[in-house]
Amino acid sequence: MSASPPITDRRANSHGMIDELVNVRAQMLTLYGELAAQQPFEDNESVSELLELFCQSLIDYTADSHFRLYRFIDERKERRRAVVDVADQVYPKIVSTTQTILDFNDKYDVAETQDLFAALEGDLSTLGENLADRIELEDEVIKVMRAN
Repeated sequence: MSASPPITDRRANSHGMIDELVNVRAQMLTLYGELAAQQPFEDNESVSELLELFCQSLIDYTADSHFRLYRFIDERKERRRAVVDVADQVYPKIVSTTQTILDFNDKYDVAETQDLFAALEGDLSTLGENLADRIELEDEVIKVMRAN
């Protein structure tokens, strides 16, 4: 039977995963800002390329948040009661934001986007609101994880 890693090692690992998630999130938000600054959207190569980069970053962030933050909670491997309590409150709301992210990606991460540019401004605004909600919820979990 192998012993569990010392608490200090687990906490350092947890903090490192949080730092990585925050970095991936910041990269995604930077691309979101760059894309939003392209309004009014026109069907051109630079917007298409930026949209493609943003969609990839958005999916990377969404996957990263699951694997770095929620997987342990979802698999019930998180031991800190305060973290579990907060996660139980916010995780269902975070999961609901994931569908909006996936829907945006499915709609815009395609080779032919010319017919979609008319809807991009509204969809990007809705996504931005969704991301703001998600980040606020994530930060609740991160705050408790860093404190415990």
